[in-house]
Amino acid sequence: MMKKFLKVGLVTSLLTTTLFAQDSIKIGFVGTLSGANAAWGTSNVRSMETSADIYNAKGGVEIAGKKYKVEIVPFDDAFDPKIAVAGMEKMAQEGIKYVVGPNDDAQAIAVKPIAEKNKIVYFPYAFDKSLYVKPANYAIFGMIASYQWEPSVYKWLKENKGVKTISFIAANAADPLNQRDNGIKIAEDLGLKILEAKATYKADTRDFYSVITPIIKKKPDLLVLSGVSPATAPLIIKTARELGFKGYMAAGTALDASILKEGAGDAANGFICQGGADASIQSEKMEKWVEYYTKKYGEYNDESNTKVFALEYILAVLKSNPKAINNADEFLKTVDSNWSAPNLFFKDKDAKLKFVGKTTFGQNRQLGVPLTPKVYENGEFKTLFVGSAD
Repeated sequence: MMKKFLKVGLVTSLLTTTLFAQDSIKIGFVGTLSGANAAWGTSNVRSMETSADIYNAKGGVEIAGKKYKVEIVPFDDAFDPKIAVAGMEKMAQEGIKYVVGPNDDAQAIAVKPIAEKNKIVYFPYAFDKSLYVKPANYAIFGMIASYQWEPSVYKWLKENKGVKTISFIAANAADPLNQRDNGIKIAEDLGLKILEAKATYKADTRDFYSVITPIIKKKPDLLVLSGVSPATAPLIIKTARELGFKGYMAAGTALDASILKEGAGDAANGFICQGGADASIQSEKMEKWVEYYTKKYGEYNDESNTKVFALEYILAVLKSNPKAINNADEFLKTVDSNWSAPNLFFKDKDAKLKFVGKTTFGQNRQLGVPLTPKVYENGEFKTLFVGSAD
């Protein structure tokens, strides 16, 4: 009798476990949570966990009349392609179909074969176009690329601030060098005179005087920090100002105001970088989201203005097509169907969540996030203008 009871109890336990698993939707993250670039991945995970908490506090996300708990599964790739591969393999082993990240070209390219083989839709914050152009299929770009952002910003600076000359500096790594080369082409097309195009530094550099001094002597109107990391940007900015540079500085990546304030102080005033769901366009829902995030972590990272979207897009598509919960191909069918849904993070009631990228990648493999260049002033960012990619 006892054996029978144990057997029945075991079966009941297994059924309960199975039902619980079916009631949860796991969304993975593979990206950088440690080292000099940790702010990139940390803002991703914190954004995802904030949204998951808000959904779960209401009983979960409702899909086809059923509530699912949202579970975030993070993995730190330590900004290392080999570790990123291990992370994506872990996601595949756990049957996770949707992964946010990685945060850099090298890692995103490294995990591509695993994602394609296991049909995992992943959302890199990496600029390499080969990730999103056919025959690639499963990567969806999570933000605005520098090569989409820079034409608008350079043109704005040329027309509004009289910028005529430009110099570039980049870390000696694939992603920053690629961003630099794209930036040079954009500057040339706009008729800007390029004074420096070859300046590079090692990724672990902390003393920039020898690198920056020759650039400053040429007196460019604009100094572009191509693909600069969150930890490095304040060092370059501060060094340039200490050497007497009075011009504009910009980067096509998203950065955090608190990091700039701590590392460069007033020297960062006038620095321009990528934005996202900036305060000027945020809805009441987004304002409450920022408030929850700040209370949960004790601070807010401005990069999360660009990172709030990925999880929301994933869940919105699953709501529209419940078959996609465990089927990435169904997800991509929706992506390719000119799908859209209300964007409740924006004040504009006509704003939509939609996939874009046909102009840049030949297919809709990019989140339709706003193009909002922002300028740092006295500890906070202000939006220059609002645009979009298509």
